[in-house]
Amino acid sequence: MQSLPIVQIPDSQSPLSQSESIQGKRGAYAFISLGCPKNLVDSEQMLGILQQRGYQLVQNPEESDFVVINTCGFIENARKESFEAIDQMLELKRSGKIRGVVITGCLAERQNDSLLTERPEIDGLVGVFGRDEIGNLVDRIMDGLDEQRSIFRPAPIRALSDHMRLQVTPKHFAYLKISEGCDRLCTFCAIPKMRGKHASKPMEDILIEARRLADSGVRELIVVAQDTTYYGIDMFGEPRLRQLLEQLDQVEGLDWIRLMYFYPMYIDRALLETIGQSKRILPYIDMPLQHASNPVLKRMSRRVTRESTIEMVSMMRQTIPELVLRTTMITGFPGETDEQFEELVEFVDEMHFERLGVFTYSVESDTPASRLDEHLPERIKKERRKRLMEVQQKNAFEWCAKQQGKRLEVLLDKPVEGVSNSWIGRSYADAPDVDACVFVTPSDDVVLQAGDLVECEIVSSNAYDLVAVATKVIE
Repeated sequence: MQSLPIVQIPDSQSPLSQSESIQGKRGAYAFISLGCPKNLVDSEQMLGILQQRGYQLVQNPEESDFVVINTCGFIENARKESFEAIDQMLELKRSGKIRGVVITGCLAERQNDSLLTERPEIDGLVGVFGRDEIGNLVDRIMDGLDEQRSIFRPAPIRALSDHMRLQVTPKHFAYLKISEGCDRLCTFCAIPKMRGKHASKPMEDILIEARRLADSGVRELIVVAQDTTYYGIDMFGEPRLRQLLEQLDQVEGLDWIRLMYFYPMYIDRALLETIGQSKRILPYIDMPLQHASNPVLKRMSRRVTRESTIEMVSMMRQTIPELVLRTTMITGFPGETDEQFEELVEFVDEMHFERLGVFTYSVESDTPASRLDEHLPERIKKERRKRLMEVQQKNAFEWCAKQQGKRLEVLLDKPVEGVSNSWIGRSYADAPDVDACVFVTPSDDVVLQAGDLVECEIVSSNAYDLVAVATKVIE
């Protein structure tokens, strides 16, 4: 069980008060949340609904009446992890330790009712857009009713509200989802099939949520979506991310606003100047590029070229001082030749991305790329991934070396386990879970705790991570 990402409410979080529960304590449940930060926001919304219904969250599944698994169905490895979690919980049910297993999220949406055929012991199935009805389904399970075991709803015109969410990240940072779905038709990606077409969340709803999170103690707000730069096009006929960011930058109480999941379109100088001149928006952009060879980009249907990407990155670096760029690449896409891979290697070497991850191409049976010719052996995909990461390692280590002697603000996440007076934190260059970290020890007169924003002197580096001394706590 310990290998599963079982949700627990951090000690610093305040659960709903008893007066907010409409039915009293109805039973205990455990919650397993898999996948990306967008999925985590959905998990938090479902947690809030279940708690408001009167169900008690516990950490140990064996102490629960039922288990909810919010699954990921993006690529093969993610589906494998989801199925392993499902099978572990079904085994607990067979042994009589729990009463029910409910499956939600992307795998449920993608597999639909075939999941119930393959694993008939599943008690409930909730699609991505049925998540707000999870309380009704769980009530039926607890009451011994099984007339409706699955809830699937069509994608809404506007992104669903997340106002019921029960935050399970540490108190000092939270994710803010500004839209749902994706209108891109990248040939390798099944997200539009699971998450539907792009649907923006109304701007006022986003600002209300951001203010509420800031009032609860959130210092870092991480903006997420399937396609962040597309925000507003479905409502206004043109992107409105710049206007949204201008409003978010005014939210009192926030220290950092971090931007994730930029698609390399609809990025103009006005947007970049807003980011570069803001008070709270970090000079950090996550922008998955996937490749740099024009023939591969065309087969991926990315609608950008190597040349336009280089021009855009140059504009970004000119406009946003001290910018840290995070990106991801795919190796072994169908038909990727040795020469095209070398183009990618050369591109990564020249662009000096501060943060970069590499995925090997995953065959997704219901995507156009699965029907392309010239699929490559797994061995070649992995060899190319290894080589590309070696190139990126040099870039990342060089960036770390340049930070030595600088003073950076660091947000402290947690103490180093088993080491007294030592902390793990993140600089503006580090998003939670996907980037590096900063190991911090205080100077003699500084007392630290999780959630502190501290000024640090960077004294050394350890591979991708930085080592720092905290000189003062920023109030």
